Amino acid sequence: MYRIGTSAKWGGSTVFWQTDINGQVRTGKVMCYNAETGHRVKEPQAFVSWAHSELKLQDFHLKQCLFGEHLLKNSSSPVMLVESEKTAVVMSHFIPDYIWLATGGKNGCFNSEAMQVLRGREVTLIPDLGATEQWKEKSALLSGICKRVVVSNVLECTSDEEQRSQGLDIADFFLYSPSKRQILHQMIQRNPTLQLLIDELDLELIE
Repeated sequence: MYRIGTSAKWGGSTVFWQTDINGQVRTGKVMCYNAETGHRVKEPQAFVSWAHSELKLQDFHLKQCLFGEHLLKNSSSPVMLVESEKTAVVMSHFIPDYIWLATGGKNGCFNSEAMQVLRGREVTLIPDLGATEQWKEKSALLSGICKRVVVSNVLECTSDEEQRSQGLDIADFFLYSPSKRQILHQMIQRNPTLQLLIDELDLELIE
């Protein structure tokens, strides 16, 4: 199970505890989410803090690890690596046959030292939209560590311009509910004759 807690900060926040493969808690990442949309609150600022900062620990040296790293200890399942902690948690529900880990951002703890825990593993990287090329470059440091490394471009191949501009991640697609207009657009793409019928009868979409 993932180590997730809550905090009273900002009127209620989520704490994603970073626990390493040896069971040691490195820190907790505190983030504020919109209760209605499930997305992070980023305005008027990015509401992100750290447990060690909130606890005012003296002489603390932060050494991050992958979120969910402790799940590697008793499992040989292949790994899916994503950016967001929330994405890892959500996707572990939809596709539980993999160990879903998060780097904690586009860069986060995506470095050679933190990635050593993936030695000998089969790993698939699933970057957010807009970060695929950067992660392809970063994947080079995994080639000498992992048994097999793949950078998935499935999101880039299936997304539209609006979704790319929003920088959506794989969890957004699994949780996504299309609007009536988007459903109609998909229907027209499958059967262009539908557009002719709409135009001829002067039909309007009621949303």
